[in-house]
Amino acid sequence: MLNKVHVLAEGYSTYSTQEENSDSKGYMLANCSCSLVQAAGCNIIVDTMTAWDGNVIKEALGNIGLNPQDIDFVVCTHGHSDHVGCNYLFLNAKWHFIGACMNRANKYPDFEESFSMANGEVVIIKTPGHTLSCVSVLVYNTEPNGNTVGICGDLFEREEDVFNEDIWLSAGSEDPKAQRRNRSKLADMCSYIIPGHGKGFHVTEAIRNKLRSDLNGQLE
Repeated sequence: MLNKVHVLAEGYSTYSTQEENSDSKGYMLANCSCSLVQAAGCNIIVDTMTAWDGNVIKEALGNIGLNPQDIDFVVCTHGHSDHVGCNYLFLNAKWHFIGACMNRANKYPDFEESFSMANGEVVIIKTPGHTLSCVSVLVYNTEPNGNTVGICGDLFEREEDVFNEDIWLSAGSEDPKAQRRNRSKLADMCSYIIPGHGKGFHVTEAIRNKLRSDLNGQLE
């Protein structure tokens, strides 16, 4: 049986200028993509939006026939507030991950280079760059064609940042060199990517070649 990846809410990010609002200065309007993975009997939620989005998530889960008590693992690709806000909904989960930090209540096991779930069908890997503790989630054997899906948080902001580095650099990067390396690595591993703040996209050879070029350029 193939595994399922559902996008419960699609992320976005736009900048609101002073002219567009009554505040004295502009601000970012942003929220992350929230995804549900169903694999080998496990329900895994990835990135839980802001603390004001509990009803959004509960309604989206309900449309699939689930409720928060059915979630087995919570994975937040990093610790920014738009990715961790509704973790409180999932206190029945076996483990919570916030980036490379793994816990349940006051228990914090060591998290090495990766963590496998769902009989190895889902793997968390470290992909630092946007923050030094960022992780991505690899889902193998997904519908409809058995391909690998990468849920990567802000390693990719959205598809457009493949050909315009200014997008992800302007969103903040604690280690641009590592981010370029892990962007290329993830694209080589996946057929489809769900970015932090935009629509999911198929990984083409043109995308892989561009990311390799970016990586090679920084190594020269």
